[in-house]
Parts: sequence; C-alpha cells; structure tokens
Amino acid sequence: MKSTWVAVALSRHVKRKPHQIWFNNTPVVLFRTGDGIQALTDRCPHRFAALSGGKVTAGAITCPYHGWAFSGQGHCTAIPGHLGDLPTVRVKSFAATEADGVIFIADGQPDDAPHTHPVAGNDIAIQHVTNACQSTLLDTAENILDPTHTHHVHKGLLRGLNDQRFEVQVEITGGPGWVQASYTGEDKQQGVVSKLLEGRRVKSLGRFRYPGIVELEYWGENGIRLCAVFHLRQSTPTQVDGIGLMVGPRQGGWGHVKGWLFKPFLHIGMHQDRQILKNAQENAERDPKAKPVIGPLDFLREDIARIIDGKLPKTNDVPMTYTMEL
Repeated sequence: MKSTWVAVALSRHVKRKPHQIWFNNTPVVLFRTGDGIQALTDRCPHRFAALSGGKVTAGAITCPYHGWAFSGQGHCTAIPGHLGDLPTVRVKSFAATEADGVIFIADGQPDDAPHTHPVAGNDIAIQHVTNACQSTLLDTAENILDPTHTHHVHKGLLRGLNDQRFEVQVEITGGPGWVQASYTGEDKQQGVVSKLLEGRRVKSLGRFRYPGIVELEYWGENGIRLCAVFHLRQSTPTQVDGIGLMVGPRQGGWGHVKGWLFKPFLHIGMHQDRQILKNAQENAERDPKAKPVIGPLDFLREDIARIIDGKLPKTNDVPMTYTMEL
C-alpha cells in the first residue's frame, strides 16, 4: 500500500513541550520548530533515552540524558562538550503535517494531503475528542459502524429509549480502500441524543476508509446535519488510539452550540464502547484459537478486514442490499 497519512494527536496537545505518541508499536516524539510540526522515533541513538523527556531549543530537540540535539529531519546537530566533527548519527524521521486541528504523520511521503472528514472546505463547526481502548483496529472500527449494538450498549442514549423499531433498507457498496453502508427508512434514532439534537433524517451512512478512518454521516433534507469521523490506529498490539472529529454546518454559530451539547453524550458513548470492547478482547485472549462468528447483520466486518489487509472489498464487484429492523 502507498504511504498514507495517519492522525496521531490534536494540534493543541503539542505546544512548547515535546509530546509522545505510539505509531505502529513504536514510540514517536512530536515537537514544534520554526518549520512546523516534526516527528522522530522517540529514542536517542546514544543511550536510548526518550527524546520526549527533553527540550526543544534552536530548532532541535535535545536528549534529557546527555544533551545530544537532533533536527526535525533526525540529524545530530550538537553534542555538548564535543569540539570536533559531529558523528553521522541519525534518528528516524516521519513526514508530519496538520489539518483541521489534527496532527498527521506518515512513514514515507504521501502523494496527497490528509483526508480529515467528508465535508472539508465547507463552512463548518468542529469539535475534537481523543480516545483509547483495549481492542483491535478491526473490532473497534466495526463497533463504531455497527448500528445493532446501540440498542444494548447505548440503550437510551442512541437507541432503545422505547421499543419502537423501523424497517430499514441497507445498501452496501465499496471500492479500493473503502466500504460503506447506507441506511434509509429510520426517521430518527430513538435515543436522547437524537431527540435533543437531530431533526428529521433522510438517510445515514457508515463508511470505513484505509488505513483506519471511520465516518458516520447523518443526512437531513438539505444535506449532512452531522458527521462524526474517527481516525483510528493500532498503536500497540493491545491498544487502539483514536482522534475524533464532530463536524456539522456552522449555522451562524448554532453548529458550535450543538457540538458542545453533543460532546458530553459522546464521551458517555465512548466509555460504554471501551468497556464492552475491553471485555470482548480479554475473552478473545483467553482462547486465541476461537474465531468470532459472522452474523447475518455483520454487513461490513469482512470487507473492513480485507481493506486493513490491503485487499479489495468484496463489494467492489458485487454491491449488496438488505432489509432489517433497526
């Protein structure tokens, strides 16, 4: 697969001090210089101390152990006390950029700008969140895109405030690096969030994009009312980290108000998901040979797994349609 931008932190979390994140099971230090955001492997090659414990001075990050300094490209620029030529020592660097209040890095140099959300370029309001859970990228992405668990894990919050269900038509389509489900027939989710913040719904979409972007779109008669985007990454073998963006029309400032009202409910929902994903992961680890059953309503799981593995989704060739109660 081509080099791809991955969201790793919020811009506001990286100011004067270095900031450590995990990327592909590797610690990475983020820091700012006059040239913008920089990203290096968080390990000084001298004695392996974490560079994130040091300081940024004169456009370089200094190791907290012996003060060795490294540029944003990873070149050694100073060794305190040394008077001769500097050794050709280098720390691995990563491409880094920022967009919509989010820091992205890549192993290599991607051809395109990072994808932030589906309505980029419009007059929008954005709220940011971060999250981490004990799980896998596949399980976490499927969980976000699975509407059937909301009646149980998020009962009363997203759905299940009453026993009413709707007959919903589902269309599954996909292509290189993406798969999505489109739901029509549910006017409004029967939960507190929809009752308070959402008007009449025309359709909703759930989409997965390579390498770990999950998008939820809620459409009214005049277009997207709300878009929730989660940039996920398998930071370690047992942890998934995420950057979330809640995006909607600005509406003369009303969009910001709705975003602030929605944010506490989102944190409750994320906590509920963390608990169930942790429980499922712990049970999976007790019996590594067991394989999860693919149920008739698990529309996206197999294609998400294929995309993560760099393969085409099955729906690339054969779109599918279903009818269900939701």
